[in-house]
Amino acid sequence: MAASEAFNALGLTPKMLESVTAAGYTQPTPVQAQAIPMALDGHDLLVSSQTGSGKTAAFMLPCLQRLMEAGPAKLPRVLVLTPTRELAQQVAKATMDFGGKRGPRVALLVGGAPYAVQLKMLRGPVDIVVGTPGRVMDHMGRGRLDLSKVQTLVLDEADRMLDMGFIEDMETIAARLPAQRQTLLFSATLDGVVGKLAERMTRDARRIEIAKTPEATPRIEQKLLFADDHSHKLRLLDHLLGDVALTQAVVFTGTKVGAEDLATRLGEQGHAVEALHGDMNQGARNRALKALRDGRVRILVATDVAARGLDVPGISHVVNFDLPMQAEDYVHRIGRTGRAGREGRAFTLAHHREFGKVKGIERYTGSAIPVAILPGLEPKARTAKPAAGNGRKPSGWKPGYGKAGYGKPSGRVHGHARPTR
Repeated sequence: MAASEAFNALGLTPKMLESVTAAGYTQPTPVQAQAIPMALDGHDLLVSSQTGSGKTAAFMLPCLQRLMEAGPAKLPRVLVLTPTRELAQQVAKATMDFGGKRGPRVALLVGGAPYAVQLKMLRGPVDIVVGTPGRVMDHMGRGRLDLSKVQTLVLDEADRMLDMGFIEDMETIAARLPAQRQTLLFSATLDGVVGKLAERMTRDARRIEIAKTPEATPRIEQKLLFADDHSHKLRLLDHLLGDVALTQAVVFTGTKVGAEDLATRLGEQGHAVEALHGDMNQGARNRALKALRDGRVRILVATDVAARGLDVPGISHVVNFDLPMQAEDYVHRIGRTGRAGREGRAFTLAHHREFGKVKGIERYTGSAIPVAILPGLEPKARTAKPAAGNGRKPSGWKPGYGKAGYGKPSGRVHGHARPTR
Protein backbone atom coordinates (compact mmCIF):
# COMPACT_ATOMS: atom_id res chain seq x y z
CA MET A 1 0.00 0.00 0.00
CA ALA A 2 1.39 3.42 -1.00
CA ALA A 3 1.89 6.10 1.63
CA SER A 4 -0.99 8.21 0.29
CA GLU A 5 -3.29 5.18 0.32
CA ALA A 6 -2.25 4.33 3.88
CA PHE A 7 -3.10 7.82 5.18
CA ASN A 8 -6.17 8.08 2.92
CA ALA A 9 -7.60 5.11 4.78
CA LEU A 10 -7.55 7.27 7.92
CA GLY A 11 -9.96 9.79 6.39
CA LEU A 12 -7.54 12.51 5.29
CA THR A 13 -8.49 14.60 2.25
CA PRO A 14 -6.40 14.68 -0.95
CA LYS A 15 -5.08 18.13 -0.01
CA MET A 16 -3.92 16.88 3.40
CA LEU A 17 -2.41 13.81 1.76
CA GLU A 18 -0.28 16.09 -0.38
CA SER A 19 1.00 17.80 2.77
CA VAL A 20 1.74 14.47 4.41
CA THR A 21 3.70 13.28 1.39
CA ALA A 22 5.59 16.57 1.13
CA ALA A 23 6.52 16.27 4.81
CA GLY A 24 8.16 12.92 4.07
CA TYR A 25 5.67 10.65 5.84
CA THR A 26 5.34 7.15 4.38
CA GLN A 27 3.29 5.02 6.76
CA PRO A 28 1.21 6.12 9.77
CA THR A 29 2.57 5.20 13.17
CA PRO A 30 0.30 3.26 15.57
CA VAL A 31 -0.77 6.41 17.42
CA GLN A 32 -1.54 8.18 14.13
CA ALA A 33 -3.50 5.21 12.78
CA GLN A 34 -5.72 5.14 15.88
CA ALA A 35 -6.00 8.82 16.80
CA ILE A 36 -6.52 10.51 13.41
CA PRO A 37 -9.86 8.85 12.50
CA MET A 38 -11.30 9.41 15.99
CA ALA A 39 -10.16 13.03 16.07
CA LEU A 40 -11.66 13.66 12.63
CA ASP A 41 -14.96 12.26 13.95
CA GLY A 42 -14.89 14.91 16.68
CA HIS A 43 -14.24 12.67 19.68
CA ASP A 44 -12.31 13.80 22.74
CA LEU A 45 -9.20 11.67 23.11
CA LEU A 46 -7.00 10.46 25.96
CA VAL A 47 -3.81 9.17 24.37
CA SER A 48 -0.92 7.49 26.14
CA SER A 49 2.14 7.53 23.91
CA GLN A 50 5.85 8.08 24.26
CA THR A 51 7.99 10.87 22.81
CA GLY A 52 8.92 10.04 19.23
CA SER A 53 5.73 8.08 18.53
CA GLY A 54 4.45 10.58 15.96
CA LYS A 55 1.86 12.20 18.22
CA THR A 56 2.28 15.70 16.78
CA ALA A 57 0.94 14.54 13.41
CA ALA A 58 -1.70 12.48 15.24
CA PHE A 59 -3.35 15.61 16.64
CA MET A 60 -2.29 18.28 14.14
CA LEU A 61 -3.34 16.63 10.87
CA PRO A 62 -7.02 16.36 11.94
CA CYS A 63 -6.92 19.94 13.24
CA LEU A 64 -5.51 21.25 9.97
CA GLN A 65 -8.03 19.35 7.89
CA ARG A 66 -10.94 20.76 9.87
CA LEU A 67 -9.53 24.28 9.55
CA MET A 68 -9.21 23.91 5.78
CA GLU A 69 -12.77 22.67 5.50
CA ALA A 70 -14.12 25.54 7.64
CA GLY A 71 -12.30 28.30 5.78
CA PRO A 72 -10.50 31.42 7.07
CA ALA A 73 -11.33 33.16 10.35
CA LYS A 74 -9.86 35.95 12.46
CA LEU A 75 -9.68 34.27 15.88
CA PRO A 76 -7.77 31.08 16.75
CA ARG A 77 -9.72 27.86 16.52
CA VAL A 78 -6.98 25.53 17.78
CA LEU A 79 -4.97 25.92 20.99
CA VAL A 80 -2.00 23.63 21.71
CA LEU A 81 -0.44 23.77 25.18
CA THR A 82 3.02 22.27 25.74
CA PRO A 83 5.27 22.14 28.82
CA THR A 84 8.40 23.71 27.29
CA ARG A 85 9.45 26.26 24.71
CA GLU A 86 11.44 23.65 22.81
CA LEU A 87 8.43 21.40 22.38
CA ALA A 88 6.22 24.35 21.41
CA GLN A 89 8.72 25.33 18.74
CA GLN A 90 8.76 21.78 17.38
CA VAL A 91 4.96 21.64 17.23
CA ALA A 92 4.75 25.04 15.54
CA LYS A 93 7.35 24.06 12.94
CA ALA A 94 5.63 20.74 12.22
CA THR A 95 2.31 22.57 11.85
CA MET A 96 3.74 24.95 9.27
CA ASP A 97 5.43 22.06 7.45
CA PHE A 98 2.12 20.20 7.22
CA GLY A 99 0.24 23.32 6.17
CA GLY A 100 2.66 24.38 3.44
CA LYS A 101 3.08 27.91 2.09
CA ARG A 102 -0.65 28.64 2.12
CA GLY A 103 -1.23 26.86 5.39
CA PRO A 104 -2.61 28.11 8.69
CA ARG A 105 -1.46 31.21 10.51
CA VAL A 106 0.36 30.03 13.64
CA ALA A 107 1.16 32.15 16.70
CA LEU A 108 3.95 30.80 18.89
CA LEU A 109 3.57 32.08 22.47
CA VAL A 110 6.44 31.07 24.74
CA GLY A 111 8.40 32.65 27.55
CA GLY A 112 11.82 34.09 26.90
CA ALA A 113 10.78 35.41 23.47
CA PRO A 114 10.16 39.12 22.70
CA TYR A 115 6.64 40.34 23.43
CA ALA A 116 6.70 42.62 20.40
CA VAL A 117 6.94 39.71 17.98
CA GLN A 118 4.14 37.82 19.70
CA LEU A 119 1.90 40.88 19.88
CA LYS A 120 2.39 41.44 16.17
CA MET A 121 1.26 37.86 15.52
CA LEU A 122 -1.84 38.33 17.66
CA ARG A 123 -2.86 41.60 16.00
CA GLY A 124 -3.51 39.76 12.74
CA PRO A 125 -5.73 36.78 12.00
CA VAL A 126 -4.56 33.61 13.78
CA ASP A 127 -5.72 30.05 13.14
CA ILE A 128 -3.61 28.12 15.64
CA VAL A 129 -1.95 29.15 18.90
CA VAL A 130 0.89 26.99 20.18
CA GLY A 131 2.34 27.97 23.53
CA THR A 132 3.36 27.27 27.09
CA PRO A 133 0.68 27.77 29.78
CA GLY A 134 2.47 30.66 31.49
CA ARG A 135 2.86 32.82 28.38
CA VAL A 136 -0.65 32.02 27.13
CA MET A 137 -2.00 33.11 30.53
CA ASP A 138 0.08 36.27 30.30
CA HIS A 139 -1.40 37.28 26.94
CA MET A 140 -4.90 36.43 28.14
CA GLY A 141 -4.43 38.61 31.22
CA ARG A 142 -3.29 41.53 29.04
CA GLY A 143 -6.38 41.19 26.88
CA ARG A 144 -4.29 40.35 23.80
CA LEU A 145 -5.55 36.81 23.26
CA ASP A 146 -9.18 35.95 22.54
CA LEU A 147 -9.85 32.22 22.83
CA SER A 148 -13.63 32.40 22.59
CA LYS A 149 -13.70 30.66 19.19
CA VAL A 150 -11.37 27.75 19.98
CA GLN A 151 -12.81 24.49 18.69
CA THR A 152 -9.98 22.12 19.66
CA LEU A 153 -7.77 22.15 22.75
CA VAL A 154 -4.64 19.99 22.62
CA LEU A 155 -2.74 19.20 25.83
CA ASP A 156 0.61 17.85 24.65
CA GLU A 157 2.64 15.98 27.29
CA ALA A 158 0.02 16.77 29.92
CA ASP A 159 1.87 14.77 32.56
CA ARG A 160 4.92 16.95 32.12
CA MET A 161 2.88 20.15 32.46
CA LEU A 162 1.45 18.82 35.72
CA ASP A 163 4.95 17.96 37.00
CA MET A 164 6.03 21.52 36.25
CA GLY A 165 3.18 22.99 38.31
CA PHE A 166 0.99 24.24 35.45
CA ILE A 167 -2.25 22.63 36.60
CA GLU A 168 -3.89 25.89 37.74
CA ASP A 169 -2.89 27.66 34.52
CA MET A 170 -4.21 24.76 32.44
CA GLU A 171 -7.55 24.77 34.22
CA THR A 172 -7.86 28.56 34.06
CA ILE A 173 -7.18 28.53 30.32
CA ALA A 174 -9.62 25.67 29.74
CA ALA A 175 -12.33 27.57 31.65
CA ARG A 176 -11.99 30.46 29.17
CA LEU A 177 -12.63 28.19 26.18
CA PRO A 178 -16.06 27.30 24.76
CA ALA A 179 -17.70 24.44 26.65
CA GLN A 180 -18.57 22.79 23.33
CA ARG A 181 -15.08 21.97 22.13
CA GLN A 182 -12.91 18.98 21.35
CA THR A 183 -10.10 18.15 23.79
CA LEU A 184 -7.16 15.95 22.80
CA LEU A 185 -4.92 15.01 25.73
CA PHE A 186 -1.57 13.30 25.11
CA SER A 187 0.53 11.98 27.97
CA ALA A 188 3.11 9.33 28.78
CA THR A 189 0.68 8.05 31.43
CA LEU A 190 -3.04 8.40 31.96
CA ASP A 191 -3.02 7.37 35.61
CA GLY A 192 -3.12 9.36 38.84
CA VAL A 193 -3.35 13.14 38.65
CA VAL A 194 -3.37 13.06 34.84
CA GLY A 195 -6.43 10.83 34.88
CA LYS A 196 -8.28 13.16 37.25
CA LEU A 197 -7.43 16.16 35.09
CA ALA A 198 -8.67 14.30 32.03
CA GLU A 199 -12.00 13.60 33.71
CA ARG A 200 -12.52 17.31 34.33
CA MET A 201 -11.46 18.50 30.88
CA THR A 202 -12.91 15.89 28.51
CA ARG A 203 -16.32 14.50 27.70
CA ASP A 204 -16.92 10.86 26.82
CA ALA A 205 -13.30 10.61 25.70
CA ARG A 206 -11.98 7.68 23.71
CA ARG A 207 -8.88 6.13 25.28
CA ILE A 208 -5.85 5.10 23.20
CA GLU A 209 -2.81 3.46 24.77
CA ILE A 210 0.25 2.83 22.62
CA ALA A 211 2.72 0.35 24.03
CA LYS A 212 6.33 1.45 24.01
CA THR A 213 8.28 -0.30 21.26
CA PRO A 214 11.01 -2.43 22.85
CA GLU A 215 13.21 -2.06 19.77
CA ALA A 216 13.26 1.71 20.28
CA THR A 217 14.97 1.38 23.66
CA PRO A 218 18.40 3.01 23.34
CA ARG A 219 21.59 1.22 24.40
CA ILE A 220 22.58 3.20 27.47
CA GLU A 221 25.08 1.94 30.02
CA GLN A 222 24.06 3.27 33.44
CA LYS A 223 26.23 3.67 36.53
CA LEU A 224 25.52 5.00 40.02
CA LEU A 225 28.28 6.79 41.93
CA PHE A 226 27.72 7.72 45.57
CA ALA A 227 29.31 10.92 46.90
CA ASP A 228 30.03 12.03 50.45
CA ASP A 229 29.45 15.75 49.81
CA HIS A 230 29.35 18.45 47.13
CA SER A 231 33.14 18.60 46.90
CA HIS A 232 33.27 14.86 46.32
CA LYS A 233 30.65 15.22 43.57
CA LEU A 234 32.79 17.82 41.83
CA ARG A 235 35.82 15.53 41.89
CA LEU A 236 33.75 12.66 40.47
CA LEU A 237 32.43 14.93 37.72
CA ASP A 238 35.95 16.09 36.83
CA HIS A 239 37.00 12.48 36.41
CA LEU A 240 33.99 11.57 34.24
CA LEU A 241 34.49 14.56 31.96
CA GLY A 242 38.04 13.38 31.36
CA ASP A 243 36.85 10.14 29.75
CA VAL A 244 38.63 9.80 26.40
CA ALA A 245 35.45 8.27 24.95
CA LEU A 246 33.44 11.42 25.71
CA THR A 247 32.45 13.43 22.63
CA GLN A 248 29.73 15.61 24.11
CA ALA A 249 27.98 15.53 27.48
CA VAL A 250 24.89 16.94 29.15
CA VAL A 251 25.28 17.54 32.89
CA PHE A 252 21.94 17.93 34.67
CA THR A 253 21.54 20.09 37.77
CA GLY A 254 18.52 20.61 39.98
CA THR A 255 18.45 24.42 39.90
CA LYS A 256 19.09 27.29 37.50
CA VAL A 257 21.67 28.82 39.85
CA GLY A 258 23.38 25.45 40.10
CA ALA A 259 23.57 25.21 36.31
CA GLU A 260 25.14 28.66 36.00
CA ASP A 261 27.64 28.06 38.82
CA LEU A 262 28.72 24.68 37.49
CA ALA A 263 29.02 25.95 33.90
CA THR A 264 31.19 28.84 35.13
CA ARG A 265 33.43 26.44 37.06
CA LEU A 266 33.86 24.12 34.10
CA GLY A 267 34.56 27.05 31.80
CA GLU A 268 37.30 28.23 34.13
CA GLN A 269 38.82 24.76 33.89
CA GLY A 270 39.05 25.12 30.12
CA HIS A 271 35.98 23.16 29.01
CA ALA A 272 33.91 24.35 26.05
CA VAL A 273 30.68 24.66 28.00
CA GLU A 274 27.30 26.41 27.94
CA ALA A 275 24.44 26.58 30.45
CA LEU A 276 20.76 26.03 29.56
CA HIS A 277 17.92 26.85 31.94
CA GLY A 278 14.54 28.54 32.18
CA ASP A 279 15.77 32.03 33.11
CA MET A 280 17.62 32.45 29.80
CA ASN A 281 15.89 34.36 27.03
CA GLN A 282 15.00 32.48 23.88
CA GLY A 283 17.87 33.90 21.86
CA ALA A 284 20.44 32.75 24.41
CA ARG A 285 18.86 29.31 24.59
CA ASN A 286 18.86 28.94 20.82
CA ARG A 287 22.51 29.98 20.63
CA ALA A 288 23.51 27.45 23.30
CA LEU A 289 21.68 24.63 21.53
CA LYS A 290 23.08 25.59 18.13
CA ALA A 291 26.61 25.63 19.56
CA LEU A 292 26.02 22.14 20.92
CA ARG A 293 24.61 20.83 17.63
CA ASP A 294 27.44 22.45 15.67
CA GLY A 295 30.04 20.79 17.92
CA ARG A 296 31.44 24.06 19.24
CA VAL A 297 30.31 23.14 22.77
CA ARG A 298 31.46 19.91 24.40
CA ILE A 299 29.48 20.17 27.65
CA LEU A 300 25.97 21.48 28.23
CA VAL A 301 25.00 22.10 31.88
CA ALA A 302 21.21 22.10 32.00
CA THR A 303 18.15 21.91 34.18
CA ASP A 304 15.30 19.60 33.23
CA VAL A 305 14.15 22.10 30.61
CA ALA A 306 16.49 20.20 28.26
CA ALA A 307 15.39 16.71 29.28
CA ARG A 308 12.88 16.49 26.44
CA GLY A 309 13.21 17.47 22.84
CA LEU A 310 17.02 17.64 22.80
CA ASP A 311 18.20 15.31 20.05
CA VAL A 312 21.93 15.66 19.35
CA PRO A 313 23.53 12.40 18.12
CA GLY A 314 26.96 13.46 19.37
CA ILE A 315 25.97 13.33 23.06
CA SER A 316 27.91 10.32 24.36
CA HIS A 317 27.54 10.98 28.10
CA VAL A 318 24.85 12.17 30.48
CA VAL A 319 25.75 13.02 34.06
CA ASN A 320 23.05 13.53 36.68
CA PHE A 321 25.00 15.88 38.95
CA ASP A 322 21.77 16.34 40.93
CA LEU A 323 18.99 13.76 41.09
CA PRO A 324 15.77 14.71 39.30
CA MET A 325 12.68 15.70 41.28
CA GLN A 326 10.56 13.13 39.47
CA ALA A 327 11.60 9.56 38.70
CA GLU A 328 10.20 9.92 35.18
CA ASP A 329 12.64 12.76 34.50
CA TYR A 330 15.52 10.33 34.99
CA VAL A 331 14.37 8.42 31.91
CA HIS A 332 14.12 11.59 29.83
CA ARG A 333 17.51 12.80 31.03
CA ILE A 334 19.48 9.69 30.18
CA GLY A 335 17.57 9.45 26.90
CA ARG A 336 19.62 12.41 25.64
CA THR A 337 22.43 9.93 24.96
CA GLY A 338 22.35 6.73 22.93
CA ARG A 339 20.62 8.53 20.04
CA ALA A 340 20.44 7.38 16.43
CA GLY A 341 21.47 3.82 17.28
CA ARG A 342 24.63 4.82 19.13
CA GLU A 343 25.66 3.58 22.54
CA GLY A 344 25.51 6.01 25.43
CA ARG A 345 26.66 6.27 29.02
CA ALA A 346 24.71 7.74 31.90
CA PHE A 347 26.26 8.43 35.31
CA THR A 348 24.22 9.42 38.35
CA LEU A 349 25.90 11.10 41.32
CA ALA A 350 23.99 10.73 44.57
CA HIS A 351 24.54 11.63 48.20
CA HIS A 352 24.03 8.82 50.68
CA ARG A 353 20.95 10.54 52.11
CA GLU A 354 19.37 10.31 48.64
CA PHE A 355 19.31 6.51 48.72
CA GLY A 356 15.50 6.57 48.87
CA LYS A 357 15.26 8.67 45.71
CA VAL A 358 17.55 6.26 43.91
CA LYS A 359 15.31 3.35 44.87
CA GLY A 360 12.30 5.33 43.63
CA ILE A 361 13.95 5.70 40.23
CA GLU A 362 14.73 2.00 40.16
CA ARG A 363 11.14 1.12 41.01
CA TYR A 364 9.92 3.40 38.21
CA THR A 365 12.28 1.95 35.59
CA GLY A 366 11.94 -1.60 36.85
CA SER A 367 15.69 -2.18 37.02
CA ALA A 368 18.55 -1.45 39.38
CA ILE A 369 21.24 1.07 38.51
CA PRO A 370 24.62 -0.70 38.86
CA VAL A 371 26.89 0.89 41.44
CA ALA A 372 30.40 1.82 40.36
CA ILE A 373 33.43 3.07 42.30
CA LEU A 374 36.19 5.27 40.89
CA PRO A 375 39.62 4.25 42.25
CA GLY A 376 40.95 7.03 44.43
CA LEU A 377 37.50 8.60 44.73
CA GLU A 378 35.81 5.97 46.86
CA PRO A 379 33.02 7.22 49.14
CA LYS A 380 33.73 7.02 52.85
CA ALA A 381 30.20 6.96 54.23
CA ARG A 382 27.68 4.14 54.07
CA THR A 383 24.41 4.10 52.19
CA ALA A 384 21.11 4.49 54.01
CA LYS A 385 20.06 1.58 56.18
CA PRO A 386 16.53 0.35 56.94
CA ALA A 387 14.58 2.61 59.25
CA ALA A 388 14.82 1.45 62.84
CA GLY A 389 11.81 -0.22 64.37
CA ASN A 390 10.06 -1.79 61.39
CA GLY A 391 12.52 -4.63 60.92
CA ARG A 392 12.21 -4.37 57.14
CA LYS A 393 14.78 -3.49 54.51
CA PRO A 394 13.99 -1.08 51.69
CA SER A 395 13.44 -2.75 48.35
CA GLY A 396 16.78 -3.61 46.77
CA TRP A 397 18.79 -2.67 49.88
CA LYS A 398 22.02 -4.56 50.49
CA PRO A 399 24.24 -4.55 53.54
CA GLY A 400 27.54 -2.66 53.54
CA TYR A 401 30.26 -4.04 51.33
CA GLY A 402 33.96 -3.47 51.88
CA LYS A 403 35.37 -0.04 52.50
CA ALA A 404 32.76 1.79 50.46
CA GLY A 405 29.81 0.40 52.40
CA TYR A 406 27.60 -0.30 49.35
CA GLY A 407 25.96 -3.24 47.80
CA LYS A 408 28.62 -5.10 45.81
CA PRO A 409 29.61 -2.85 42.89
CA SER A 410 29.05 -4.13 39.38
CA GLY A 411 32.43 -2.90 38.24
CA ARG A 412 35.04 -0.20 38.59
CA VAL A 413 35.79 2.67 36.28
CA HIS A 414 39.56 2.73 35.84
CA GLY A 415 41.17 6.03 34.88
CA HIS A 416 39.64 7.30 31.66
CA ALA A 417 38.97 3.84 30.28
CA ARG A 418 35.56 2.67 29.22
CA PRO A 419 33.38 1.50 32.13
CA THR A 420 33.15 -2.24 32.52
CA ARG A 421 29.90 -3.81 31.44
